[in-house]
Amino acid sequence: MDISGQRFRFGPYESRPESRELYKHGFKLKVRPQPLQVLNALLSRAGDVVTREDLRRRLWSSETFVDFEHSLYTSVKEIRAVLGDSAEEPRYIQTLPKLGYRFIAPVEVVESAAAAVAPPPPAAPAIPDTPDLIVPTSDAPAAASVGQKPRSWTVAVAAAAALVVALTAGAYFLHLRRAARPQPGISRSVLAVLPFENLTGDPAQDYLSDGLTEEMIAQLGRLDPAHLGVIARTSVMHYKNSPEPLEQIGRELGVQYVLEGSVRRDSDKVRISAQLIQLQDQTHLWSRQYDRELSSLLTLQGEIAQEIADEIQLTLGGDRKRPPDRTRATSTASFEAYDLYLKGRYFWNKRSQAGFQQAADYFRQAVAKDPDYAPAYSGLADTLALMSSWHQLPQMEAMPNARAAALTALQLDETLSEAHTSLALIAEIYDYDWPTAEKEYKRAIELDPGYATAHQWYAECLSFEGRFDEAFAESERARQLDPLSLIIATDHAAILYYSRQYDRAIEQFRSVLEMQRDSPRAHMIVSAYVEKGRFEDALADIQNWTEIPESNPYLWGSRAYVYGRWSRREEARRALARFGQVIWNAKSDPILLRAQVYTAVGRKDDAISILQRAYGVHSDALVTLKVEPGFDSLRTDPRFQDLLHRVGLAQ
Repeated sequence: MDISGQRFRFGPYESRPESRELYKHGFKLKVRPQPLQVLNALLSRAGDVVTREDLRRRLWSSETFVDFEHSLYTSVKEIRAVLGDSAEEPRYIQTLPKLGYRFIAPVEVVESAAAAVAPPPPAAPAIPDTPDLIVPTSDAPAAASVGQKPRSWTVAVAAAAALVVALTAGAYFLHLRRAARPQPGISRSVLAVLPFENLTGDPAQDYLSDGLTEEMIAQLGRLDPAHLGVIARTSVMHYKNSPEPLEQIGRELGVQYVLEGSVRRDSDKVRISAQLIQLQDQTHLWSRQYDRELSSLLTLQGEIAQEIADEIQLTLGGDRKRPPDRTRATSTASFEAYDLYLKGRYFWNKRSQAGFQQAADYFRQAVAKDPDYAPAYSGLADTLALMSSWHQLPQMEAMPNARAAALTALQLDETLSEAHTSLALIAEIYDYDWPTAEKEYKRAIELDPGYATAHQWYAECLSFEGRFDEAFAESERARQLDPLSLIIATDHAAILYYSRQYDRAIEQFRSVLEMQRDSPRAHMIVSAYVEKGRFEDALADIQNWTEIPESNPYLWGSRAYVYGRWSRREEARRALARFGQVIWNAKSDPILLRAQVYTAVGRKDDAISILQRAYGVHSDALVTLKVEPGFDSLRTDPRFQDLLHRVGLAQ
């Protein structure tokens, strides 16, 4: 059947046989020619069974005998991965065992001339749409996903645990604050921008007040970082709708000044009230009220930031040279684009699967409104990079798309610290390019020394290379900038673990777990317990994973790991058997966990084989190879040493 003059539309997808292209929502997807031919063959006979023999005669030459079955299996598996389909619960391609396949979704067939009027990709540099949740086929385990910074097998518990829990228990924050309190300096002050209050009476407008808070933090942090430090968003958001007095907030955050404010929005106008308070004597140094058009909100933020900086400078002494204006240079002439960007950041900060999906949608809308608005591309890069750690995108699709978005942002505005940080993360955990990662982290920090995430991720990057003195210095800086951040505190504990300081790591992990019992990364405490020989404590922690169902592979893999290291052979065998049963239904392949489990039970060949396959899919599981204690028994194996060379961690 000649289908060269036809195009097939199904769901959000369109296949164009004449150009051998597949699009989703107008964005071109990356698919090899052979799988795309198989897909088009199924689409041309949607609803009918297409036998294996039909496909062989149509798509493979008569001389092809040996590799046909493998090639067809691989092609169908790749199509399912691109479409986010599942062999077990198919939405698009149904398998009929020993017979063939059937395309089961509705398909619209259009002629090429008509199809040509379909909306083309946007004029701006194309950033592929965010695919639906990818569920691996039941034929084989799925490829590994990138983590937000998933540095140990316990991080993968995130697939079954909620990451964001309401922050309570102020005593814990006091503990964190004492541990990370910045050293006082003669000429450097620290300020906290408290969450702006939403006075509209509409909770749906929280994105505007929260977005204004975040943007003020960013602008003030860029003004004069040598003399004015600004506490990061995570810590100040703890005080949203909070009754804590300013004196207590000052003690907990270690700040000398706070900025309070409120936002009221009516139609196309906005009223912003703000006041700067010196905590030492509760003096109101400065207060203003602004009534402006919404379209001038970007300019207004810069104006407020500069007035605050001037006031603090006068308080410290007016003879110091005025710092250069380092506010964000790139803005947008369209308030609609900026409004969409604020909504994107609002949902991105929720750190949830639904939040990431909504964030990606808003960032794409912002780009459509203003293709020259760099922060929207940067936000999209951040979102795509983190979505894979939540098992929403396959890594080999998410990271190239994130890179394209970040590079576009920097083409428009090279001074965006967030975009440099995203590029650094991609170079680190996808490319294994450590020099480039370090260069991009340093550039991000140079542009915005107050960006806590850049310090946090750079600290981990340094720790993976075994550069622990430098790693701890960066981690401490991140903790000073964001003293109440649980993820930064947990990552600090992870660096302690990698540096073999197990007692201190356990203490730090415990502090986080006391506050957030279901923090997946903090459950790395299991690994620290194992290295100390405290196997019963490790099992007790696993037993407390009440939020994880018995069918979850991380539960059984963790038990098998502990029993294997404990030399409890029978318990390890039973846990490993159960682990093997449940892993096939998992939404992602826990590569690092499997490698550690096989190492623990003495199956070293299997462990190395898994790690070698992980290299083939650019898995972030390999970034901890040099420092993960669980792999110590593999280190003399030449194959393991070869892997270290290949990922750039041999030195």
